[in-house]
Amino acid sequence: MNWMSSFLFCSLAVLMQVCSNLEVDAEEDPQTPGRSCANWMGGAPGYPGHNGIPGRDGRDGQSGQKGDKGEQGTPGPKGDSGNTGESGAIGLIGPQGLPGSPGRKGEKGESASSYRSAFSVGLITRVPYPNIPIKFSKILYNEQNHYDPTTGKFRCSIPGMYYFAYHLTVYLADVKVSLFKSGKPVIITYDQYQKNNVDQASGSVLLHIETGEEVWLQVYGEEENNGIYADNINDSVFMGFLVYPDLDYEH
Repeated sequence: MNWMSSFLFCSLAVLMQVCSNLEVDAEEDPQTPGRSCANWMGGAPGYPGHNGIPGRDGRDGQSGQKGDKGEQGTPGPKGDSGNTGESGAIGLIGPQGLPGSPGRKGEKGESASSYRSAFSVGLITRVPYPNIPIKFSKILYNEQNHYDPTTGKFRCSIPGMYYFAYHLTVYLADVKVSLFKSGKPVIITYDQYQKNNVDQASGSVLLHIETGEEVWLQVYGEEENNGIYADNINDSVFMGFLVYPDLDYEH
């Protein structure tokens, strides 16, 4: 085996020397093809190798220049309404505005004098007789002349609600007096006289009176109940006035 190894080594050395000489000649005469050792020793082409592993991503490049503005796109569909927001804070009070123009003049109303009816009268002397209207001849107020001092009666000219009252001095006898409406007693007041004393009797009432009806005072009963008195320091008075007229009353 040693001689075989020596032979192969010597053969390889000779072959390498020959190839070296051929390469030198090829450099000196490049027109001569096929004289290199590589060409002389070249075998058949091998099969293509497998694809290598992909390389890693490169670094990001620099940003390019800003492009031109594109055309406006078509508007999209209208979105749903949002939730109602919270109420804002109350604002400051603004400056006072200018006065407005005067309004139209109203229609003429009814005169207050159209619905006036009142009287206040008093006695001058004692009442002479019972069971007849007492004639209060001392006129304190009777501007509408709805009270007649010659008869002692108040005659209604405006239908409605009336207030009547009387305040009488009682002296020398008992007093029993009644307020009459259209011939019928409405209220009766009685006061018992105390000897050597001056007393007072009074009464009041609210009545509805129709046009033409009459109201008056008179002593009620017998002569012994006629103690109504009046002089220059003691008064006996009778009064009445309209509170409000009927709603359907037209003057």
